[in-house]
This record gives sequence, C-alpha cells and structure tokens, in this order.
Amino acid sequence: YIGDASVGENCNFGCGTVVVNYDGQKKHKTEIGNNSFIGCNANLVSPVKVGDNTYIAAGSTINNDVKEGELAVARAKQRNIEGWVDKKGLTNK
Repeated sequence: YIGDASVGENCNFGCGTVVVNYDGQKKHKTEIGNNSFIGCNANLVSPVKVGDNTYIAAGSTINNDVKEGELAVARAKQRNIEGWVDKKGLTNK
C-alpha cells in the first residue's frame, strides 16, 4: 500500500511494502526520492523522507528519515530460544 506518498522516478517496492500514513486521527505524507529500492515487507511510518539513491532492507520498519545514498536496516535480530515450547507445555506429543 503506497497511499498518497510522493514517489520519485525509478523506484522499486518489494511485495508487502506499506506506507503507514494514518495515526488514528490524521493522515501524514511520506516522500520517497528517485532511484530508491524498498525491500519486501518494509513499513514506512509517515511522515518520513527517503532520499534519492537509497535502499531499505526487507522487513524494516522505518520511522526516521533516510538520507541520500544510505541503506536503512531497522529490524530486530533473530533470537532462537532453545526448549521454549517444552517449557511452556505447548508440545503436542
């Protein structure tokens, strides 16, 4: 969902990308510069400005501006918790 964002030329949006423009009371606008690549399942929380020639990593939630030429990565590091299912009694054995 791109909504009413301003999008420059030669941009690529991966599947599942969302411009999150409504805060429950007001719609906000996001500006995306030229030659920007936005990876799958990224969320751009308006209002943000994404500069020219930028990359946003898949799965990132962006709530700060991304300056020209930058790569933005905003996602938590995966953590696997060994034995968690058994400890919670959720095993179907």
